[in-house]
Amino acid sequence: MVEGPEQFHRMPDEYKELVVHQMMAHTEGELSGADDYLELFYPMTQDPFEKKVCCERGGEEVDHYRKGAKVLSDIGHDAAFMMDVPLQDRSLYATEAVKRIDSWPERGFFSLLGEAAVFDILLEMSESSYKPIAEMCPGVIREERVHVAHGLRIIRGLCQTPEGKAQAQTALRRWWPVALDVFGRSGSKRSQLYVKWRLRKYTNEQARDRFIEATAPKLRQLGLEVPDNHENRRFL
Repeated sequence: MVEGPEQFHRMPDEYKELVVHQMMAHTEGELSGADDYLELFYPMTQDPFEKKVCCERGGEEVDHYRKGAKVLSDIGHDAAFMMDVPLQDRSLYATEAVKRIDSWPERGFFSLLGEAAVFDILLEMSESSYKPIAEMCPGVIREERVHVAHGLRIIRGLCQTPEGKAQAQTALRRWWPVALDVFGRSGSKRSQLYVKWRLRKYTNEQARDRFIEATAPKLRQLGLEVPDNHENRRFL
């Protein structure tokens, strides 16, 4: 276990580069999550409860950003520049699929699938060999679990009627490949190095396979047809 910044700076360059890259991507992703809730989802609903949820989730994602930025700051990397980068211009974590969400079923799958994929990665990071990352994760995981559950609530509600289920099925065809791509490219050298240095437990393809195994049955229980795992994918 690398206890903190002092030991971090004595680690090999490969380890240090991996920690910085992992935390830059995570921290930017959390900030983008805040903007997703407040810039994209909040204007999409007229339901006061859902607007309140968007505000709460946006605040939580900003707090997750602050925690990630603190880990980076302690090892000499400033993430403050991210605050000045518009959502549409961020490149580490935000995907084109998120930027083009324009329906409430897709907003539901953003949480049920997209945030669930990130949740799985956070579970791996909670056992990180870099102690400040491991210590950052429990509070973030606790709140992200609620985000995923709210996505399930939205999709389950839609599936109560034939019309709603059809809308959910259409959104699922778009979001299933997006969620699988969250884990990154199979055969990624960086992914293997993360496992080597115990910054993650699984390679990209291993983590993706675990996600499919756990998630597909839940979707089928809702009466939805799970798309082919290779259809419309960016990273195979």
